[in-house]
Amino acid sequence: MLIQKLQEKLLERLENNSLRKLSVRENLVDFFSNDYLGIAADESLYEQVLDLSDRWKSKQNGSTGSRLLSGNSKHALDVEDRMAFYFKAEKCLLFNSGYNANLSILSAIPGRNDTILYDELIHASLKDGARLSMAQRFSFRHNDLQDLEQKIKKSSGDVFVVVESVYSMDGDFAPLEALVDICERCGAHLIVDEAHSTGLFGPYGEGLCIDRQLERRIFARVYTFGKAMGMHGACIAGSRILIDYLINFARPFIYTTALPPHALATIQVVLERCETMSTERQELNERIRDWNELASQNLPSGTFSVNKSPIQVVMMSGNNRVRNAQRALYQQGLDARAILSPTVKAGQERIRICLHRYNTEDEIKRLVRTLQTCIE
Repeated sequence: MLIQKLQEKLLERLENNSLRKLSVRENLVDFFSNDYLGIAADESLYEQVLDLSDRWKSKQNGSTGSRLLSGNSKHALDVEDRMAFYFKAEKCLLFNSGYNANLSILSAIPGRNDTILYDELIHASLKDGARLSMAQRFSFRHNDLQDLEQKIKKSSGDVFVVVESVYSMDGDFAPLEALVDICERCGAHLIVDEAHSTGLFGPYGEGLCIDRQLERRIFARVYTFGKAMGMHGACIAGSRILIDYLINFARPFIYTTALPPHALATIQVVLERCETMSTERQELNERIRDWNELASQNLPSGTFSVNKSPIQVVMMSGNNRVRNAQRALYQQGLDARAILSPTVKAGQERIRICLHRYNTEDEIKRLVRTLQTCIE
């Protein structure tokens, strides 16, 4: 019976201590959310969104349909123009989520005789998009430029190289300059997921590609608004031809009900606010430095990350061990989450830490002390 088969799969997860459950924990110090700049809980921004919605005189609760039917509006087009200016692109296209955007770019663009080469640590949504395409697909070793170039030379058709600018599980950066050089030299097309750099890097938070002044040399960039920008939705930035093609061929865009007016107003307000948040970004950078210094002084070498992103990790092999560490953190009033296999490879389980500008040095000290006892 099907139900019995499903139950057996769940029991297998339970026995491996990897069964996922929905939970709500309140009144703990936040070291796990993606709200790096504190935008999601900013009451002044909330009021600005309501004010803009009133000025738009929009009384609709929903968009009523997909963008190609009844769900399009002048506000949606204006927001896309605003995003194109912000992200320095010819054109941008809105999506309901980063997941939808990643499914769209990889399922719609590569064809049957083409090749997708993706970093082995890219997000699941990009891997799912690659599966939906008709192209051949192969992974290359994480940030291994030699492995990538060798595989490009063996590939057929149009070649698409897919990376994240900041990797979601380890917080390390892609070598963007070298990747651009390789793709230009080999005639490949680079696609960069900027999910965890949007809002954080660049003169005004426009992401790592713009920070490195590479935006004109990249085929497509995906920006997600649910991380540092503290809201919902995403966009793809690129050439006018690319966006027009996606409007015609990207099934997740064509067949999805559009974002409601309130979501559009939120995107507009947050984009404008991000341009002025240099102080908040500096505060976050100070918390990252605090972590790097305290972890280096107190945790065993090789067990923790030291990087310039808000995503840090402490490695503890085994689901049981990392779950016990998570419980120890809860008992100290700290909320950082265990990342279990099969989300990561067995033996690479870890506590994933997200730093925020509103975390204090004392909270980070308490975090490091607790993790120290778990490792010892």
